[in-house]
Amino acid sequence: MDASTPQAQPTPAAEPAAPLWPSAPPVGPPMSPPGPDPVAGSWPSAPPVGGPAVAAPEDPAAGPTEEWAFAEESDDPELPPQSLWQKMKADPEYAPEHLVLEAITRLGPPAQVWADRVRGRYPGIPADTVASIAARRFTTHARLSGAAAGATGLPGALIDVGVLAWTQARMVLHIAAAYGADPTDPERATDLLVLQNVHKVTQTARTALAVARGHEQAGALFGKAASAPKAQVLILLGLKLAQMAGVKAAKKMFAKMVPGASIILGTWANASSTKDLAKRTMVLYRKNQAYPYQLPPVPPA
Repeated sequence: MDASTPQAQPTPAAEPAAPLWPSAPPVGPPMSPPGPDPVAGSWPSAPPVGGPAVAAPEDPAAGPTEEWAFAEESDDPELPPQSLWQKMKADPEYAPEHLVLEAITRLGPPAQVWADRVRGRYPGIPADTVASIAARRFTTHARLSGAAAGATGLPGALIDVGVLAWTQARMVLHIAAAYGADPTDPERATDLLVLQNVHKVTQTARTALAVARGHEQAGALFGKAASAPKAQVLILLGLKLAQMAGVKAAKKMFAKMVPGASIILGTWANASSTKDLAKRTMVLYRKNQAYPYQLPPVPPA
């Protein structure tokens, strides 16, 4: 062949055809088995590879446990502060009003923090579920307060109903926060008085709260007035707190003076009245959540 004649170039091998569909397997060796699904593996409730499903304690799909929900709070019933006892002894006629005003200040903010924490960890959790957790928790606390305050006599009865009323106020504020109501709003004090059957309507509750605030201000300015005998003050205070806590005062206080009977009645009566209060509270705030704005009544024709 003449050296000036160009040599034929080899024809390049044809490239493999591209797949017609994105999901078609590429041309070549068979695909290796796929690994674990990264999406499924990242979901907390997904079963681990090679073993059965084990729900984590804080699995959003499983919902919160009472232990997790209240992990940052004490397991023991919270006692009313000493300053509140002093206010109530100085003005026993308005003891329930002083208690709810103090509860809004001291117990309202922690209740809001608790509800925000649960909703933040479990987005979309029903309000009824959050409220039920609070109701169970504080019903247990009410039962414990009845046993812990088993001292006989008038002081034991007074401590029992005071701790119970404080525990119930704490429960109501937690349930209110569960349904989106602000537990620090002064209107919650009115709700507490009506829910706990201290007053039948909101207007009288608001009036009584205004009187109690006035007494607090007058006491701060002019000091305490001469009070009735101590035993009389304690009896009136016990009656008012027992009415607030939903326990029949006469039977409760009489049983407190019988050794051995106090703890039995305390644990049963405290839990029973607290359960009833929880039901009323959930009905109220569930309704307010569904119908936050009430239309005024139609004027008479």
